[in-house]
Order: sequence, then structure tokens, then C-alpha cells
Amino acid sequence: MGFRSIFILFLSILLIGCSVHKNNEEQDLPIAIQTNNNKNPPKVVLLIIDSLMDKPLKQAIQENKAPALAFFLNHGRYNKNLVSSYPTMSVTIDSSLITGTYPDKHKIPGLVWYDEDEQRIINYGNGFFEMVKIGVSQFAEDSLYQFNNVDLSHKVETIHEVLDKRGKPTASINSIIYRGNYEHTLKIPKVLAKTTALPDHYNTSGPKILSVGAFIRQNEKNKHLVNRIGLNDAFAAQELKYLIEKNILPEFSIMYFPVNDHVVHRKGPMTTEGIEKLDKQLQEVLNVFPNWKNALDNMIWIIIGDSNQSSVKKNKKEALIDLRDALSNYNILKLDEPVQNKDELVITANERMAYVYKINEDIPLQDIISRLQTDERIAWIAWKENDMIQVKSENQEFRFKPGGVFRDVYNQIWSIKGNSSVLDLAIDNNNQIKYGDYPDGLARLYGALHSQKGDFLILDAKPGYEFIGESSPEHTGGGAHGSMHKNDSLTPIIVTGTDKSIDHLRIVDLKEWILDILK
Repeated sequence: MGFRSIFILFLSILLIGCSVHKNNEEQDLPIAIQTNNNKNPPKVVLLIIDSLMDKPLKQAIQENKAPALAFFLNHGRYNKNLVSSYPTMSVTIDSSLITGTYPDKHKIPGLVWYDEDEQRIINYGNGFFEMVKIGVSQFAEDSLYQFNNVDLSHKVETIHEVLDKRGKPTASINSIIYRGNYEHTLKIPKVLAKTTALPDHYNTSGPKILSVGAFIRQNEKNKHLVNRIGLNDAFAAQELKYLIEKNILPEFSIMYFPVNDHVVHRKGPMTTEGIEKLDKQLQEVLNVFPNWKNALDNMIWIIIGDSNQSSVKKNKKEALIDLRDALSNYNILKLDEPVQNKDELVITANERMAYVYKINEDIPLQDIISRLQTDERIAWIAWKENDMIQVKSENQEFRFKPGGVFRDVYNQIWSIKGNSSVLDLAIDNNNQIKYGDYPDGLARLYGALHSQKGDFLILDAKPGYEFIGESSPEHTGGGAHGSMHKNDSLTPIIVTGTDKSIDHLRIVDLKEWILDILK
């Protein structure tokens, strides 16, 4: 379960104590709509549908259960292979989206990770029980303030910050990662402020227009606040409708729809239920216009997923990789305790990937690796050694670093040694690298291993399996993501309103592409 799911579930628990519209135009053959050549610049609207996947999307459209998405797809361009960031967890992906960088630059390693400087586990919401053990106040501080204002590196600029410098206002609706140049106040619902140790508000930096559910909204008449305290699809759609109806939609807006992710985690990757619910909200937005085709007038719509999800086996004993079992001879830091001299390791499971931190210098890293590599459910283990990245799978080893004679499809150059099949690389006689099961695997793994300080390992699970630690969530019989495997990493993109090409189809490339559109 992702950050947003846990965050809103928790606050909703504390707080507790639409019809389908007919598609009003005939479907045309797929074409790319050109941006209008007039004096007004186009409006760009980026919609993020959490865990949107190609097969269920196509199925919902074929069964006439997603007319709005069908409309956008039939009036634009479509590709099912947009490459996500790594780990394939919402906060890391969305940080890559708005900064145009991998975690080695934006410094958000995952939903849960260990901060060596603060000597504590940072949890943006990777499990309700984990959050409770870490502490409600600390969780709120990290997620409502520290994430955008402290942890997200100030050495990189977000798309909101860049466009504001150009004199182009932007909006963020229900996206948890939104840092910009304007000060805003997130108001804590009164019942929470009075019944917990939470303050009545947090100050934060965001774009000119910011909506984050019940914490801050543009439309004071938006009543979709009870369900997940406004962090839901209906609230987001109503906010977008308000901006359009009031003619205050800025040149760039980013909006996040979370419901599909919740459904897929429960019911597995092939469910269309979440897509159908989301589509009803998109229909509400399209119905603001005189007819749906008017939504394409001088507007560029970009609809993406943030990652895929893999099926997790139903049998818990088989599906769940509890790293505490393999590492039981070490003293592992407990969630509700400060670091003590006796502690040797920290485990932070991010669904289908995990970090294992060595916080006792006397423990040989190879001893930890030897204990972990006996588990056949782990695809590979990676770590830094001198200036190289080491990757081990069973008895095969592979090493790489930036620079060298090998060039990949993204025009990145690498030095490579060992068995490249560990990361399913194909290298031809001209030293050209092609990726297989791990799209852009070298850059994404390098980014994750340089996302934070410390001596640590990255573990990536094979399809069908999921890591758990102390009080981690689990998704047996449902879906999960986190890994670098293509099953978790490839997601659809629909674009209408422009034929401007993008150099590479990766989430990390979307920022510069959008900035180029809005020149």
C-alpha cells in the first residue's frame, strides 16, 4: 500500500469517531491532435492515475467501461512502455517526475528508508502499523512538512519552480509532491488537532495554486472531503472542474488520482474496477465543456500511470520474504526504539524491493549477502563497492559504473564487467546495450544506490514475491510494486494536443519535455 493510501487511511480513521454520463461524440480514428497556432499558449494538464496498466486499461475501453479514457486515447497518441523511476514507489516516482532526476539527485530513496544523519527510519506511509510504531506526530511531520520542504533536495528544481521563474503559474491537485515558490498553509482538521499532538497547521512551499484534500482546497464548496479526507478521485476532479469553470486554469497543472492503486493492491493487476471509477470522474471533467471535443481546444492532456503492479502469490508462506528470518542472528533496529549500541542492521521493505543497512562497522557486508542469497525468491542483491556498483544473483556477479565504452539506448555510457545477464542486458559487437527485464536498469539502480548515505544493500524480488519487515503491509493474492522488473516499471502514457517528440519515454524525461512544450 502506497504513501497516500496509508496517510489517508490513518487520518480517516481518526476522523470517523456519480452516475455514468453518455459519451456525447462519436469515436474517431486515432490521430494526433496538433496544438492550435494562435496567440494564446496551450494549457498543459498532466493527470497521474496511480497503477494504471495497459491490459486492464485496454479491457475497460473494449468493454465500453471507460469512455473518457477512450476519448483521450482515440484523439491522441498512446504508448504502453513509459519507464518508471526506482524504487517503483509513489514518492520516489513522483519526485523523479517533477524534478526530472533519479534519486541520486532528488534524494527520496523510497517510501521507507533509514536516515543515517538523524539515525532513524523515515516512513512516508508504507504501512499503518509501521506508522503507529514510529509515531503519529513524527509521521505527520515527515509527510506534511519534511518531505517537500526538507528531504526533497534543494539542489534540483521542480517543474513548478522552473515555470514560476518563467512567469508561468502552475497548479497541483492532490499530488503529495508539489514543492514550489509560494507559501501555503495546510490546515489540520480540528478534530485531529484537538485529539492528537498534531499542530493546527503546517506551513509548506508549493505552486501558486495548491489543493491537498481537506488540508487546502481552491473550491470551498468542494464537499468530497469525508472519503479519505479529500485525497480521492472525486475531490480532484471537482477541483479541476472549478479551475476550468472559473477560467483560472494555469498554463500547467498536475493532478493525481489514487483510487485505482487501492483497488489493484487488493484485487490484483487485471482488475478494471479502479479504472471504471476513475473514468466517471474524467467524464465529469469533460462534461464541463460544451462537447468533449472542446476539451482539446488549445489544451494538451497528458495521462500517465506512475508504475505497474505485479501479481503476488496467494500463499503467504511462499509469497512473503521476511528478511528478519534470514538475518535473525543480527540485532535489527525495531521501529519503536531509538538506535542503540547493540543494533547492527536496519531493514526497510518497500513492497517488492528492500534496503538493508549495516549500522555496525564490525559486521562484514559479505556475511549479510551470503545469508540473503540463499533465498531463491530474491532476484538479485546490489551494493556500492569503491566506485563500482556490484550486483549478485545466485553465483553470478556483475559490476558497472558511469563512463566507459558501452552505450545504452538512452545514450548513457557505462563501464561493465562480469556477467551482464544478471540484469538481463544484451550487448552487441558495437558495445550497444539493450535492456530486457530491467528497463533503464543501470541508471535506475545507480540512482537508488546513490540516493542516501550509509553502507547498505538493495534487494529486488522476483515476480510473484514481496518483502516484509516488522509490521510491513502485504498484498498476497493482490498486486504490489517496488521492484525494478519490467512488470512493475512499464506504464501507459496518452498524449493529446501536441506532436512534439520526446527523446526518451521515461518518467524522468517528462519534465524537460513539458518545459519544452511551454516555451
